[in-house]
Amino acid sequence: MTDPSKHRRRRSRLMTYGAVAAALALTAAGVGVAQAAATPPPVSFVAATPQVTAERYDYGDGEVYFSFDLGLHVIAGKDPLEIWARRAGYDKPIVAERTVVQNGKKKKVALPAGLVTDFTGLKDFTTISIADEAGKVVTEYKTPFCGNTWSSARTRPDAPATTPYPTSCGGDNPFTLGAVWGVQAGWDAAVLDQPGSGRGDSFDLPVGKYTATATVNPAYRELLGIPAEQGTAKVEVTVVDAEIDKAGLARIKAADAGPAAQADEHSIHSAEGDAKRQVSAHVPELRAPAKRPTPLKATPTGGPRPDLRSLPAWDISLSQEDGKAYVNFGATVWNAGTSPLLVDGFRRSGTELMDAYQYFFDAKGNQVGSRPAGTMEWDPREGHKHWHFTDFAQYNLLDSTQKLAVRSGKEAFCLANTDAVDFTIPGAKWRPENTDLSTSCGANTVVAVREVLDIGNGDTYSQFRPGQSFEITDLPNGTYYIQVLANPSNKLAELDTKNNSALREIVLGGTPEARTLTVPPVHGIDG
Repeated sequence: MTDPSKHRRRRSRLMTYGAVAAALALTAAGVGVAQAAATPPPVSFVAATPQVTAERYDYGDGEVYFSFDLGLHVIAGKDPLEIWARRAGYDKPIVAERTVVQNGKKKKVALPAGLVTDFTGLKDFTTISIADEAGKVVTEYKTPFCGNTWSSARTRPDAPATTPYPTSCGGDNPFTLGAVWGVQAGWDAAVLDQPGSGRGDSFDLPVGKYTATATVNPAYRELLGIPAEQGTAKVEVTVVDAEIDKAGLARIKAADAGPAAQADEHSIHSAEGDAKRQVSAHVPELRAPAKRPTPLKATPTGGPRPDLRSLPAWDISLSQEDGKAYVNFGATVWNAGTSPLLVDGFRRSGTELMDAYQYFFDAKGNQVGSRPAGTMEWDPREGHKHWHFTDFAQYNLLDSTQKLAVRSGKEAFCLANTDAVDFTIPGAKWRPENTDLSTSCGANTVVAVREVLDIGNGDTYSQFRPGQSFEITDLPNGTYYIQVLANPSNKLAELDTKNNSALREIVLGGTPEARTLTVPPVHGIDG
């Protein structure tokens, strides 16, 4: 659990956020939500409105909050727009395929090489050019597109009622293996309209009037069947100075960011949810039974199982404070198995301890057994205030001979699906319910808690606090290994325990007053 300011994605003081997408009128582009098109194109690219207002909040000293949203959307036609991207190994290229429907059957068609080079989406999908009133281009940039979003909605009455696709593109974790991106048939997805995809690049426009021209890369327009007349959208932009209201600004930022952006997926566990709403009691699949299973069925000898796999430590850094030095890191354990990891905790009456049980399911999802899996304990500390499962993972710093040098004090966990590690494996859950602590780990008033790690999903903890990060003040210079170890006591039943440990080499140097840290790439990845 960490100070969020030290592990969230770094942003410049000049921050950009897209405003909350308004209800789609789309009539300016000739697409009405009240009337379904007789024969919609396979994919449409539209602007919801021909004119928008962007607001600048100038705090002085170079700090500007810029609320900017062009209202650009992609709409899928009679079939979903669905793309799978996967790499067979970390040293292998990403291969992307589009799911198409031919003669009523689904098939995958490979995308041309070079269109997908990471897990943020289709590379250089849109070129956005912004010109001032004199017609002079003041900025031009490209943005990717993946289609996954919290704010997607159907745009015609005959569209399906729900969408199966994930709520974020993925790729924040450098060891992501596979992603699925999609737009449900008849649904829309917002198109990124800011440079850097919100990843920290500065973006601002002075007060004035502008014309933004958004053009779909011709390769994608042809590939996806976007009509030629929809290949470009123009939006008039008026930038105004907004009156600074700190309370109101906080609300705008929260709305602009949306649920997916309010907390980075890979840093959910560092803030560890102080007084968050406890949603789990209202989500049926996350609600634990109120009492222990009676009778307790034995562990099945076969059938689906979770498979906990550790990823190499990442986001590794060095910090020195109060005369001490620390190695900080992120650690991910993910489920590559054929069943979710589901652990229910049952409170011992009058105590702040629960007995934990792992549950098992057959191929149809029917519960077929359970077994004891250690304990859960209540953590009353500020910034925590939820139930921790005590037998999920362990973090160790090993010396050059791979013997223990330092053990992290982080020994109990609130399971949450924070990272989409590989959504292309069979059974992967694309839209998990418990993606943060508000849905996962219960309050002190509960008698039972359910914690889940779904197939294809990972749980990342960022270790940036003393006691959780590794104190290396008195360690000699040299080569060390950060070990991420899943299921350290083997209390959880899984398909394979040989992949529970992952090592990441680091090299310590410097002097006691100024230690240095070198992190060699692993599998060619610098993350």
